[in-house]
Amino acid sequence: MAKDPAPSETASPATAERPAPPGRAAPSPRRAPAGAAVLREEKTAAIRAAVFAELAAVGFGRMSIEGIARRAGVGKTAVYRRWRSKLHLVLDVVTALAAEGMPVPDTGTLRGDVRMLLEVASRALRHPMAAQIIPDLLAEAARSPEIAEALRGALHDSQESMTRTMVAHAVERGELSPDVDVRLALDLITGPLYWRVVVLRGDLPKGYLDELAAAVATALGAR
Repeated sequence: MAKDPAPSETASPATAERPAPPGRAAPSPRRAPAGAAVLREEKTAAIRAAVFAELAAVGFGRMSIEGIARRAGVGKTAVYRRWRSKLHLVLDVVTALAAEGMPVPDTGTLRGDVRMLLEVASRALRHPMAAQIIPDLLAEAARSPEIAEALRGALHDSQESMTRTMVAHAVERGELSPDVDVRLALDLITGPLYWRVVVLRGDLPKGYLDELAAAVATALGAR
Protein backbone atom coordinates (compact mmCIF):
# COMPACT_ATOMS: atom_id res chain seq x y z
CA MET A 1 0.00 0.00 0.00
CA ALA A 2 1.47 3.39 -0.95
CA LYS A 3 2.20 5.75 1.92
CA ASP A 4 1.01 9.33 1.99
CA PRO A 5 3.86 11.73 1.23
CA ALA A 6 5.40 13.40 4.28
CA PRO A 7 4.39 17.04 4.71
CA SER A 8 6.98 19.57 3.64
CA GLU A 9 8.50 21.98 6.13
CA THR A 10 6.25 24.79 4.97
CA ALA A 11 3.06 22.79 4.70
CA SER A 12 0.16 24.32 6.63
CA PRO A 13 -2.91 22.23 7.51
CA ALA A 14 -5.81 23.16 5.27
CA THR A 15 -9.36 23.22 6.55
CA ALA A 16 -11.40 20.50 4.94
CA GLU A 17 -14.26 21.68 2.77
CA ARG A 18 -17.61 21.21 4.53
CA PRO A 19 -20.76 20.19 2.70
CA ALA A 20 -23.14 23.06 2.04
CA PRO A 21 -26.48 23.11 3.85
CA PRO A 22 -29.50 22.44 1.61
CA GLY A 23 -30.34 25.44 -0.54
CA ARG A 24 -27.00 27.15 -0.08
CA ALA A 25 -23.99 27.37 -2.36
CA ALA A 26 -20.94 25.37 -1.36
CA PRO A 27 -18.46 27.59 0.52
CA SER A 28 -14.99 28.04 -0.83
CA PRO A 29 -12.36 26.04 1.10
CA ARG A 30 -10.43 28.17 3.59
CA ARG A 31 -6.76 28.53 2.88
CA ALA A 32 -3.87 29.33 5.17
CA PRO A 33 -2.85 32.99 4.78
CA ALA A 34 0.06 33.65 2.50
CA GLY A 35 3.37 33.51 4.32
CA ALA A 36 2.03 31.34 7.15
CA ALA A 37 4.71 28.71 6.61
CA VAL A 38 5.44 26.32 9.43
CA LEU A 39 9.18 26.40 10.07
CA ARG A 40 10.62 23.50 12.00
CA GLU A 41 12.50 24.62 15.10
CA GLU A 42 15.11 21.86 14.87
CA LYS A 43 16.13 23.09 11.41
CA THR A 44 16.35 26.67 12.64
CA ALA A 45 18.55 25.58 15.55
CA ALA A 46 20.79 23.55 13.21
CA ILE A 47 21.21 26.55 10.91
CA ARG A 48 22.10 28.86 13.80
CA ALA A 49 24.72 26.39 15.03
CA ALA A 50 26.09 26.06 11.51
CA VAL A 51 26.53 29.84 11.29
CA PHE A 52 28.87 29.87 14.29
CA ALA A 53 30.82 26.91 12.93
CA GLU A 54 31.17 28.51 9.48
CA LEU A 55 32.22 31.86 10.94
CA ALA A 56 34.92 30.14 12.96
CA ALA A 57 36.08 28.02 10.02
CA VAL A 58 36.11 30.48 7.10
CA GLY A 59 35.13 33.93 8.41
CA PHE A 60 32.29 36.19 7.35
CA GLY A 61 33.82 37.17 4.01
CA ARG A 62 34.10 33.59 2.72
CA MET A 63 30.99 32.30 4.45
CA SER A 64 28.16 31.33 2.09
CA ILE A 65 24.56 30.22 2.34
CA GLU A 66 25.59 27.01 0.54
CA GLY A 67 28.23 26.25 3.16
CA ILE A 68 25.83 26.97 6.02
CA ALA A 69 23.15 24.75 4.52
CA ARG A 70 25.61 21.94 3.89
CA ARG A 71 26.93 22.09 7.46
CA ALA A 72 23.40 22.23 8.89
CA GLY A 73 22.24 19.31 6.74
CA VAL A 74 19.44 21.29 5.10
CA GLY A 75 18.70 22.68 1.66
CA LYS A 76 19.47 26.27 0.72
CA THR A 77 15.74 27.00 0.52
CA ALA A 78 15.42 26.19 4.24
CA VAL A 79 17.90 28.99 4.96
CA TYR A 80 16.33 31.49 2.57
CA ARG A 81 12.87 30.86 4.06
CA ARG A 82 14.21 32.28 7.30
CA TRP A 83 16.76 34.90 6.22
CA ARG A 84 17.14 36.64 2.89
CA SER A 85 20.95 36.94 3.01
CA LYS A 86 23.95 35.83 5.03
CA LEU A 87 24.22 39.33 6.48
CA HIS A 88 20.70 39.18 7.90
CA LEU A 89 21.38 35.66 9.15
CA VAL A 90 24.52 36.70 11.02
CA LEU A 91 22.83 39.83 12.39
CA ASP A 92 19.95 37.73 13.71
CA VAL A 93 22.25 35.19 15.34
CA VAL A 94 24.40 37.88 16.97
CA THR A 95 21.33 39.78 18.20
CA ALA A 96 19.84 36.58 19.65
CA LEU A 97 23.10 35.91 21.45
CA ALA A 98 23.00 39.38 23.00
CA ALA A 99 19.41 38.84 24.14
CA GLU A 100 20.35 35.69 26.03
CA GLY A 101 22.94 37.40 28.18
CA MET A 102 23.82 36.11 31.63
CA PRO A 103 22.41 36.71 35.12
CA VAL A 104 23.80 39.78 36.85
CA PRO A 105 26.32 38.66 39.51
CA ASP A 106 25.10 39.32 43.04
CA THR A 107 27.72 38.02 45.47
CA GLY A 108 27.25 40.73 48.09
CA THR A 109 30.38 42.73 47.24
CA LEU A 110 31.52 44.69 44.22
CA ARG A 111 34.82 42.83 44.14
CA GLY A 112 33.00 39.48 44.15
CA ASP A 113 30.60 40.61 41.42
CA VAL A 114 33.46 41.81 39.22
CA ARG A 115 35.38 38.59 39.82
CA MET A 116 32.41 36.46 38.77
CA LEU A 117 31.81 38.54 35.65
CA LEU A 118 35.48 38.29 34.69
CA GLU A 119 35.40 34.52 35.12
CA VAL A 120 32.43 34.09 32.79
CA ALA A 121 33.80 36.56 30.24
CA SER A 122 37.25 34.97 30.21
CA ARG A 123 35.79 31.52 29.55
CA ALA A 124 33.68 32.87 26.70
CA LEU A 125 36.57 34.78 25.11
CA ARG A 126 38.95 31.82 25.40
CA HIS A 127 36.54 29.45 23.67
CA PRO A 128 38.23 28.42 20.38
CA MET A 129 35.18 29.38 18.32
CA ALA A 130 34.81 32.79 19.95
CA ALA A 131 38.52 33.45 19.52
CA GLN A 132 38.03 33.12 15.74
CA ILE A 133 34.62 34.74 15.36
CA ILE A 134 34.91 37.93 17.45
CA PRO A 135 38.03 39.43 15.77
CA ASP A 136 36.60 38.56 12.33
CA LEU A 137 33.26 40.23 13.02
CA LEU A 138 34.96 43.29 14.49
CA ALA A 139 36.93 43.64 11.27
CA GLU A 140 33.72 43.34 9.24
CA ALA A 141 32.04 45.91 11.49
CA ALA A 142 34.50 48.51 10.21
CA ARG A 143 32.99 48.00 6.74
CA SER A 144 29.35 47.33 7.63
CA PRO A 145 27.29 49.71 9.80
CA GLU A 146 24.67 46.97 10.24
CA ILE A 147 27.17 44.52 11.67
CA ALA A 148 28.65 47.28 13.82
CA GLU A 149 25.22 48.01 15.28
CA ALA A 150 24.54 44.34 15.98
CA LEU A 151 27.90 43.90 17.67
CA ARG A 152 27.27 46.99 19.74
CA GLY A 153 24.24 45.22 21.14
CA ALA A 154 26.01 41.89 21.59
CA LEU A 155 29.34 43.08 22.97
CA HIS A 156 28.63 46.46 24.52
CA ASP A 157 25.03 47.34 25.34
CA SER A 158 24.30 44.10 27.18
CA GLN A 159 27.53 44.39 29.18
CA GLU A 160 26.84 48.04 29.98
CA SER A 161 23.39 47.15 31.29
CA MET A 162 24.87 44.44 33.51
CA THR A 163 27.60 46.77 34.78
CA ARG A 164 25.02 49.47 35.51
CA THR A 165 23.09 47.02 37.69
CA MET A 166 26.25 45.87 39.47
CA VAL A 167 27.21 49.47 40.20
CA ALA A 168 23.69 50.25 41.45
CA HIS A 169 23.90 47.33 43.87
CA ALA A 170 27.29 48.55 45.10
CA VAL A 171 25.87 52.06 45.63
CA GLU A 172 22.96 50.62 47.61
CA ARG A 173 25.41 48.70 49.82
CA GLY A 174 27.43 51.88 50.40
CA GLU A 175 30.49 50.55 48.57
CA LEU A 176 30.48 53.15 45.78
CA SER A 177 29.60 56.80 45.46
CA PRO A 178 26.34 57.48 43.55
CA ASP A 179 28.25 59.56 40.98
CA VAL A 180 30.49 56.69 39.82
CA ASP A 181 30.94 56.54 36.03
CA VAL A 182 29.30 53.33 34.76
CA ARG A 183 31.05 53.47 31.39
CA LEU A 184 34.42 53.86 33.08
CA ALA A 185 33.54 50.83 35.21
CA LEU A 186 32.77 48.84 32.08
CA ASP A 187 36.06 49.89 30.47
CA LEU A 188 38.01 48.89 33.56
CA ILE A 189 36.30 45.51 33.80
CA THR A 190 36.39 44.42 30.15
CA GLY A 191 39.31 46.35 28.65
CA PRO A 192 42.28 44.57 30.30
CA LEU A 193 40.69 41.14 29.85
CA TYR A 194 39.92 41.72 26.16
CA TRP A 195 43.44 43.03 25.58
CA ARG A 196 45.04 40.04 27.27
CA VAL A 197 42.84 37.29 25.78
CA VAL A 198 41.77 38.54 22.34
CA VAL A 199 44.54 40.92 21.26
CA LEU A 200 47.61 39.33 22.83
CA ARG A 201 46.08 35.82 22.85
CA GLY A 202 48.08 35.04 25.96
CA ASP A 203 47.37 32.72 28.85
CA LEU A 204 46.00 34.20 32.05
CA PRO A 205 48.56 33.95 34.90
CA LYS A 206 47.44 32.27 38.09
CA GLY A 207 45.52 34.71 40.26
CA TYR A 208 45.15 37.24 37.41
CA LEU A 209 41.35 37.49 37.64
CA ASP A 210 41.50 37.96 41.42
CA GLU A 211 44.06 40.74 41.05
CA LEU A 212 42.12 42.39 38.25
CA ALA A 213 38.85 42.30 40.24
CA ALA A 214 40.59 43.89 43.23
CA ALA A 215 42.19 46.55 41.01
CA VAL A 216 38.85 47.43 39.41
CA ALA A 217 37.11 47.74 42.78
CA THR A 218 39.94 49.95 44.09
CA ALA A 219 40.00 52.12 40.97
CA LEU A 220 36.26 52.75 41.28
CA GLY A 221 36.72 53.78 44.91
CA ALA A 222 35.03 50.82 46.55
CA ARG A 223 34.83 51.06 50.32
